[in-house]
Amino acid sequence: MNGFILGVLAALTSAFSWAVSTILVKVGMRNKSPVAVNIVRLYIVSAMFAAIFALTGTFGEILSLKPELLGVAFLSGILGFVVGDYFYFHALNDMGVSRTVPVTSTYPLWVMLWAALFLGRHITIRMFIGAVLVVASVVIVKKAEESEHSSRRGFIFALLAPISWSLAILLMDWLTSRMPVLPLAGLRMMSAALGISVVLPRYRGELRELTAREVAVLTGVALSGLLIGQYLFVYAVGKVGSQIAAPVSAINPIIASAMAILLLKEPPNGRILIGLLLAVSGVILISA
Repeated sequence: MNGFILGVLAALTSAFSWAVSTILVKVGMRNKSPVAVNIVRLYIVSAMFAAIFALTGTFGEILSLKPELLGVAFLSGILGFVVGDYFYFHALNDMGVSRTVPVTSTYPLWVMLWAALFLGRHITIRMFIGAVLVVASVVIVKKAEESEHSSRRGFIFALLAPISWSLAILLMDWLTSRMPVLPLAGLRMMSAALGISVVLPRYRGELRELTAREVAVLTGVALSGLLIGQYLFVYAVGKVGSQIAAPVSAINPIIASAMAILLLKEPPNGRILIGLLLAVSGVILISA
């Protein structure tokens, strides 16, 4: 199996892993804020990566890396999981899902733009159309999930979120040719955990109320979404580039919606089917 096919399959599997983590959060963390969930899952996955690093001798490999590479990995983690998620959660709070997601789901298009401008990647019309179809599929599924309300600040935050995420992916793409997948994936998570500690005092009370069951759920969330999912995404970017891996893996909300229907018995609707068809068509165009 050639590297391109492996990269696309890794991107699709990462999307499935992220969808699984979404379902776990939906089932087991209904009463916790998104930021509190983010804090705990980042701490847990950092501990997981630290254990893997210790077992595989990766810490020595990391210490041998140039300081500038470590700095770029740190910035990628902060932009992706602290800054980007901060804007996203506040946009959700200000505007709701139906107005926020159509803006934030454009991040694959931003990734393509940055990859072309800064990494010299060739973006074909077919790939661009495929990315647009993937974005459209997410918009259709998420549109009107809840009542809408406009907010100028919310719109600005919603616009800044995909820009932050896409810049994080751009930096990660640049790093994939300069350091192995495992250290890069782990360093991004550890950097994010360190960065998000700034807001820890504000959520300390909520975190103290976590039950053993909720910690177990968040362990599953960290394992599926941040350990497996992020490792596979970094691997995919290294194989096929961010201009392909990002739009392919962006179908994870469609997978999560389909899983919610199958596993959680949520009522199906036509939007899910249309979104799924658009997502599949987009992936085929991008990877053909």
